[in-house]
Amino acid sequence: MIHRSLIVVLALSAAMGLTVARVAAFDEAKYPDWKGQWSRLQTLRDRVSPNPSFDPNKFEGLAQEAPLTPEYQAMLEASLADQAAGGSGRDRDYVCFAAGMPRMMNVYSTMEIILMPEVTHILMGFLHETRRIFTDGRGWPESIEPSFAGYSIGQWIDTNGSGRYDLLRVETRGFKGLRTLDSTGLPLHEDNQSIVMERIYNDAADGNILHDEITVIDHALTRPWTVSKDYRRSKEPQPVWRDSACVEDNQHV
Repeated sequence: MIHRSLIVVLALSAAMGLTVARVAAFDEAKYPDWKGQWSRLQTLRDRVSPNPSFDPNKFEGLAQEAPLTPEYQAMLEASLADQAAGGSGRDRDYVCFAAGMPRMMNVYSTMEIILMPEVTHILMGFLHETRRIFTDGRGWPESIEPSFAGYSIGQWIDTNGSGRYDLLRVETRGFKGLRTLDSTGLPLHEDNQSIVMERIYNDAADGNILHDEITVIDHALTRPWTVSKDYRRSKEPQPVWRDSACVEDNQHV
């Protein structure tokens, strides 16, 4: 019994030592400072509509000029017509469905990014959506449990050889739907075979501005569609994190 207890102690000690070694191996100085509270950078179109469009530099609806196939262009037009008549179109966030990827990166309220040795967490204030971006060098699993956020694998890159990472490149797959790109019901294909590529990095002139270049590859599109989203970090050292969830008396739920 004494020998068995000693073996258990040694095993636990070894496991703890391995954990400490992994933590010690995470050199925070090699990674960008993305701490704090991020919100989407306001554009001129935000003065017209409170809901962000997928391409934040263009107005919503047909003005997005999304490269949709004829079938999915017709779906968007039908959704817009229904909304103009007082309906909801293809948009389902009004009934508390998760925005999912890549729509959650529109950032409807606030965003927090937590860098860890093997995974980067992105936490959204809106509907408390979360992302896990695995950066431990893993490959794609044989099967992926479909989810609205998808399964993300990332790679840290030092683009200028400074010894400090300045770019997070991410690929996300493994979705379930229905997902749309914004509140107009801008559609993604119902087969949920989307591939979302991202390049996330700080602005060269302002470390409090973050860019996310998003490329969507989807069968509803005639070609890959790339947009650039910008976020600004709050100047408050201790910002207020407000809940943004569906209210209890939502008549649509």
